[in-house]
Amino acid sequence: MTTPIQRNASAGIAEQRKFAVLLLAHGTPDTVDEIAEYLKNVVSGRAMPQHVVEEIQSRYAQIGKSPLTEWTLQQATLLQQKIGLPVYVGMRNWKPYIGDTVRQMRADGVTDAVAICLAPQNSRTSVGLYRRAAYAEAGNAFRFHFIDAWADHPRLADAFADRLRPTWKEACASVGEKVPVLFTAHSVPCRTIQVAGAASQPSHSHSMTQPKSGEGSPGAMPSGPVRPTMEERSYALPPGSASGPDPYAIETKHTATLVAERLLPDGLTSRDWYFAFQSQGMSGGPWIGPTVEETLECFHRDGHRGVVLQPIGFLCDHVEILYDIDIAFQATARKLGLELFRPESLNASPLLIAALADLASQGLLQLGAAQLEDPEAVVSSNKK
Repeated sequence: MTTPIQRNASAGIAEQRKFAVLLLAHGTPDTVDEIAEYLKNVVSGRAMPQHVVEEIQSRYAQIGKSPLTEWTLQQATLLQQKIGLPVYVGMRNWKPYIGDTVRQMRADGVTDAVAICLAPQNSRTSVGLYRRAAYAEAGNAFRFHFIDAWADHPRLADAFADRLRPTWKEACASVGEKVPVLFTAHSVPCRTIQVAGAASQPSHSHSMTQPKSGEGSPGAMPSGPVRPTMEERSYALPPGSASGPDPYAIETKHTATLVAERLLPDGLTSRDWYFAFQSQGMSGGPWIGPTVEETLECFHRDGHRGVVLQPIGFLCDHVEILYDIDIAFQATARKLGLELFRPESLNASPLLIAALADLASQGLLQLGAAQLEDPEAVVSSNKK
């Protein structure tokens, strides 16, 4: 491992290393008029049918705009304040683009960076695109430590549990009985988690439309809402593995398990929570399920009168929460006679920032930086 200061022996000049953190996110357009261009980025430049563009424009118009960029920038500011190091933001599909941000980091003299993907559950098809975009622009200009999977980070689970607990208690009191908790994450095309070495195959997994009940997964609709099995609650592969089944579907359920365990003292047992994948789209094939829509129908048939839905694959508000959950799923629930509750998104959660700070600290140590427990040593090093 290289040392924090690399010395040029012949000239006797010390080359100071400058450390930073790079947060990577999906990105979102700033206005409805930019959606067509944004969607081309999502699907790598392919033409998008006009009816799909208009549908996405309608959804954005109904929520005003997606606040994903604003929340991500705020998370970066809070993280920078906590660790005392520069924190940059790069987006895969919109401004500030990853490439532009990495170029700015180079111009700022950054030599070592911890890259944290703000999708805690790793899918090599999506996270792989973030990784390639960052490395392609950085070249040999500086060293990266890339964190592509942190689904089991205890502070992440703490953050979600902290949001879930009061909402679940409120829901149970409002309905007058214990209500189930439905954890969700964004669906992906089935092919992206079935093919070994899938990182080389972009998934284009932006949710273009809400499918009808049962369309999101192959096979018949389940007779009841789905709980992950114990086998599903274990990792299929170590983080960062380059081949074998994609770990995304397993990691999402692993996060849900950790969150649910934190509410066990509050009375949430293993029989009170379930899992579904939301926001299935159109990609020319089936998407993983079960869907939220079919799961809500199962709750209705089982006699439930309410449900708490918590998306544990998203770290802040954006269209998949503000439209898919707060508008579309709410409408489905009302038709079924269900009262649907959603906890506040993590957004600027101090526990989330603590998780990011811990990840940054671990990555910086791998790069040879001073420990963040002694922040003045790192800050002073960067100011030289």
